[in-house]
Amino acid sequence: MKGIVEERVVELGEYIIENKATVRKTAKKFGVSKSTVHKDVSERLKYVNPNLYIEVKKILEINKSQRHIRGGMATREKYRNMKF
Repeated sequence: MKGIVEERVVELGEYIIENKATVRKTAKKFGVSKSTVHKDVSERLKYVNPNLYIEVKKILEINKSQRHIRGGMATREKYRNMKF
């Protein structure tokens, strides 16, 4: 995804809000790195669209608080599907 940075920042923020998406999911959808998504929504969005930034920040905090649970579930599924 190329173009004006401000447009990209807003698009990423709107996608995260609409889909309650993680940084990884957003990066994959838009074809950019996780680092780019994180920098865009956590630093640049604050200056481009402060109201959108607040909403995105809430979703990212929820994702952050749940990541250890998601990781445990992924590991559980990995070993559940293994054949010994």
